[in-house]
Amino acid sequence: MDDRRLRLNVVGVASSKHHILSREGIDLENYREHLQQQPVSDTAALRDGVIGMNIFNSVFVDCTASAEVASIYEDLLQHNISVVAANKIAASSHYDRYARLKQIALKRGVKFLYETNVAAGLPIIGTINDLINSGDHILKIEAVLSGTLNYIFNELSPSVPFSMAVRQAKEVGYSEPDPRIDLSGADVVRKIVILTREAGYRLEQEEVKKTPIVPEALFEGSLEDFWRELPKLDEEFEKQRQELAAKGQKLRFVARMERTAGFQPMNKNDLPLAVSVGLQAVDSNHPFYNLEGSNNIVTLTTERYHDYPMLIQGYGAGASVTAAGVFANVMSIANI
Repeated sequence: MDDRRLRLNVVGVASSKHHILSREGIDLENYREHLQQQPVSDTAALRDGVIGMNIFNSVFVDCTASAEVASIYEDLLQHNISVVAANKIAASSHYDRYARLKQIALKRGVKFLYETNVAAGLPIIGTINDLINSGDHILKIEAVLSGTLNYIFNELSPSVPFSMAVRQAKEVGYSEPDPRIDLSGADVVRKIVILTREAGYRLEQEEVKKTPIVPEALFEGSLEDFWRELPKLDEEFEKQRQELAAKGQKLRFVARMERTAGFQPMNKNDLPLAVSVGLQAVDSNHPFYNLEGSNNIVTLTTERYHDYPMLIQGYGAGASVTAAGVFANVMSIANI
C-alpha cells in the first residue's frame, strides 16, 4: 500500500486445527497448502506463539465465532498486541469481562476494535463512540440487525410461505447451517447488548426482553425434526402477513434500547433502560418499511439528534463487506 505509506506484513495464519507463524512473513499465494502441512495445534499454542514473536505494532485479527479464541484476547492485549474481532463473543459476554478488555487496551496503549460485530461494515459502533466522546448521550436505539430475518420477512408472499422463506435463506447463504440459531433471536440480542454498552450503559444478555418468533418446541429435537414441523407455522404467518398488508404494514424483527424517562431505581439491579428484541409491524412512514433484502438499519436518537434521529443503513452481512470492515479497523490502528 504505497499510496498510504503503509507496509502490512502477515506473520501468522490459523485455522481451527493448524497455524503458521513467521516473523519474516507468510506467502499468501499458497498458505492454505502450507497450513495443512503443519502439525495439529490448539489455541493456547497459537497464543503463546503470537506473544513469543514479540513484534512491535502487531494486530491479532479474529474472524471466528469461537469462545476459545476470544478467551485469549486478554493475554494478547496485556502483551501490547491489538485485537480486531469480527467475533462477537467477547464484546457481548459478561459486562465485567467486556469492560476489563477495554481497560487493558487503554492501559497498554493498544486497541480492541470490533466494528463488524454489528451490521458487518456499517459504521455503527464507531459512530456511537464518536457521539459519546464528543459529549452527546444516546437516548434510544432502534435497529434491524439480522440480515437473515429481514430477508425471510421480505420474502413472505402468497406463493412463498414462512417455511419456504426460511429454507431459501439457508440456500442463499444468509442463515446459519441450523436456521434455528437465527430464528432464536440470540444473535440480535448479542448485537443490541454491544450497542447498548457502547452507548455507555451496563447491560447483560439476560436483561434483554426477547419475544420468540417461533414456538420453543421447534428448538428441541433434531434439525430434521425442525424442518418437518416448520410448515405447520405457514398458515399462521400468512394470515398475519395478509392482515398487515391490508393495513399497509410489514413485519420486521426489531432490536430496541430506550432510556427510561424519569427513572428512579427501587434497587441497585434496576436498569435505567428498556431493551428488547422481537417482531414489530411497521407502516410505510417508518424508516424500516422499505428495508430490502438482507440489509440492516439503525436509528440513533440522542440529545443532539432528537427530533430527527441519525439513520445508518446498508449491507449488514456478507463476506466482502465484513472483510472491508475488519480491514478498516486494522488500518485505523495504523493511524492511516
